[in-house]
Amino acid sequence: MSVVPPLNETNKSQASIQPLIDLVKQDMSRVNDLILEKAGSDVEMIPEVAKHLIDSGGKRLRPMLTLAAANMCGYDDTTSAGHVKLAMAVEFMHTATLLHDDVVDESDMRRGKLAARMLWGNQASVLVGDFLLGQAFRVMVDVGSIRALDVLSTAACVIAEGEVLQLSVAQNMKTTVDDYMQVIRSKTAALFAAACEVGPIIAASDEAKITALRDYGMELGNAFQLIDDALDYGGSAAALGKNVGDDFREGKITLPVIMAYERGSEEDKAFWKRVMEERKDVTDGALDFAMGLLKKTNALEDTLKQARTHGATAIAALDVFEDSAYKSALIDAVEFCIARGH
Repeated sequence: MSVVPPLNETNKSQASIQPLIDLVKQDMSRVNDLILEKAGSDVEMIPEVAKHLIDSGGKRLRPMLTLAAANMCGYDDTTSAGHVKLAMAVEFMHTATLLHDDVVDESDMRRGKLAARMLWGNQASVLVGDFLLGQAFRVMVDVGSIRALDVLSTAACVIAEGEVLQLSVAQNMKTTVDDYMQVIRSKTAALFAAACEVGPIIAASDEAKITALRDYGMELGNAFQLIDDALDYGGSAAALGKNVGDDFREGKITLPVIMAYERGSEEDKAFWKRVMEERKDVTDGALDFAMGLLKKTNALEDTLKQARTHGATAIAALDVFEDSAYKSALIDAVEFCIARGH
């Protein structure tokens, strides 16, 4: 088995998604216009709730990946704006999952602002999320690619399965690394993979390129989520777009916690069970103590190492493509996601 090379250590401090933003700028302007159009409704609360989250400063990485993947594969935009429509659908799917997630997780913050559920209530958040999913599928149908529709509809099912799986392992210190990796593959990486895969599909690329971009998206999604897991215990609210320690306060069993638990003493294990399973003594002091255990057991650093391995695998998946500005921008996107953890 070949060894995956490490990411370019020298570029981490300069890592940026600006090249990707610049390349798809014109297409993203069309995506944004379509987002505003399709978020509209005669029911006043729907655009209000949707606009609150859509305008809250997300990087819109997933739709940019759809556009870049299609353009890198030579998509012909002279007769249809299929890549723009699919990018919009991807963003609506992502926005819907955020609205639903915040209700399930009882989160107060999203992207540094009050979560929609805190302003309009849980019911409105769920129902507006459902509306956005419906609009996403309407636009997918309009593109006319059954295969792209299949990829994104399958991703929607997998994401829902991931959410339910996360619920089933929540507050359970018997959760294994394999259990958790299945959660993030389903909940996070599946949409990254689908966002990248539909680009070459509508560009009528060969199977090798379709597979490569799906693999790229999957591995990038895995890396992205693992970095988020680490940042929750060692980042900043600005980087996360939510409060540091939210995973801890919500009793989420993430990879750093699993590693710290497996490597800890009996006393350490008793602490994790008390705060995560029994939900006792979940205080700021307990969070500080948890961070100390994560550092002592190298759980955060090893989570970052796993993220870097997934990132390197994502970059290696692009080997089937010739060098281009788009390929370089997709590599930069991986390094940007990884650099958030430094």
